[in-house]
Amino acid sequence: MRQLTFEEAGRYAWQEVPDPDITAPEQALVRPLLVACCDLDVAVAHGRAPLPPGYAVGHEGLAEVVAVGDGVSSVRPGDRVVVPFQINCGNCRECRRGATGSCASVPLMAMYGLGPLAGLNGGGFMSDLVLVPYADAMLIPVPDAADAISIASLSDNIPDGWRAIGPYRDELAQLDPADRRVLVVGRLSIGLYAVAFAAALGAHVDYVDTDEQRLAAAEKLGATVHDRVKPDKSWDPYPVTVHTCADPSSLGATLRATWPDGVCTDTGIYYQPTVELPLLPMYTRGVRFVTGRVNARAAIPHVLELLAGGCDLSPAVDRIVAWEDAPSAWPTMTGKTVFTRA
Repeated sequence: MRQLTFEEAGRYAWQEVPDPDITAPEQALVRPLLVACCDLDVAVAHGRAPLPPGYAVGHEGLAEVVAVGDGVSSVRPGDRVVVPFQINCGNCRECRRGATGSCASVPLMAMYGLGPLAGLNGGGFMSDLVLVPYADAMLIPVPDAADAISIASLSDNIPDGWRAIGPYRDELAQLDPADRRVLVVGRLSIGLYAVAFAAALGAHVDYVDTDEQRLAAAEKLGATVHDRVKPDKSWDPYPVTVHTCADPSSLGATLRATWPDGVCTDTGIYYQPTVELPLLPMYTRGVRFVTGRVNARAAIPHVLELLAGGCDLSPAVDRIVAWEDAPSAWPTMTGKTVFTRA
């Protein structure tokens, strides 16, 4: 089969590799139908997140089930499914408590599409076939009415945007209407998804960014947009803030914009050895700070519930590209790109 392989920053190519096989009753084979680039894929393509060459790319997308092992009961060939980017068994202590990104049955960071970072490399979604080790635990049927293009990022970035908002929906709902406010400091797609979910839950959303196209997308998703690097010191603080741009200076400003006993979620990856935090003001005001990887499999059902209510994520998609054009298009991505076989 063919898989798209990262050769160096700016260069990707199809490679022929052996087809995966089902070797255990709990496994399944799927054929990716649509694959979205992750925000990290964009950084790697442009050399901002240097990774060694030779790994299969793609870890967000929708797929068709091709074959299942004898022990699989939740899906069957022909089903359209979302495949979480993290590999998890569904039965261990961590999976049972919702920490599906830290499954104890596989090495830490077991995932698809980022082999050099993965404790267990599942291959890439930009391939003809993908093996799913724990089909019943991992595969989630996609509703027939769902717009496939707009939810192609449901494996990773969409849940990452949701986890910055969704867990605090009850807190927001209990506030006076004028206080149901969310600040999102954005870059690439995760901030846009956070905007969409906050707006869908009835919050007023202020979105901060300097990219004209993302500002326009955020406005379509329901935000009041601000063309600036970080929030202004004069703004009233927010009960929920979201920082997605991995910039330490704007992180500090976002933390300071979080009101007493509010929560700030940071989805960024920082490559520098240390990042300074305003810990004394955070302590004094009781600011809750959340960082770390999303538990995608645990979050996806909550996302689907919100999408069923009419939340439209399509403005976050930057462009749609034919599957065959992936080697030339992948290194030029600047926003959420969806590759489709049809």
